[in-house]
Amino acid sequence: MSTGRIAAICIGPDRGAPMRLVREVRAITGTGLEGDRYALGNGSFNQGKPGRRQVTLINGIFLRGSGFSYTDSRRNLVVFGIELMRLIGREFTVGDALLRGISYCEPCDRPSSIKGKGDFRRAFYDRGGIIAEIISGGTIKVNDPVVLLPSTDATPVAS
Repeated sequence: MSTGRIAAICIGPDRGAPMRLVREVRAITGTGLEGDRYALGNGSFNQGKPGRRQVTLINGIFLRGSGFSYTDSRRNLVVFGIELMRLIGREFTVGDALLRGISYCEPCDRPSSIKGKGDFRRAFYDRGGIIAEIISGGTIKVNDPVVLLPSTDATPVAS
């Protein structure tokens, strides 16, 4: 079983608005994180469509020495200790919430244009993180574990 840890939680109310660090947040089933642009349908990638993009995660190790802070990354959850690509197509818990990894989160120019620094797309090529959906809501706190659940799609063994 793979386990990681939440290092930071970042939310922003609107596309392009500054992200802020919070110690805890409520994950809302099928919607996003309370107070975040994705839950409100105000994100660049889900304008007017709440629930289309719900939560983004990035591996904090890639932010070290990049010139970008946790909030600069524009990702919701910064994690350490787990390979995010293993979460795509799988269910995992984060605090009290149950999430499912949906897809890779391609790095874009948004973080660079908003902060007026660096080339986020180039710095995070192949390290953009993932997009996840909230299967069952709950509270997520800094330092909560991120736990990959055992796969439930077992293949029968021929006898």
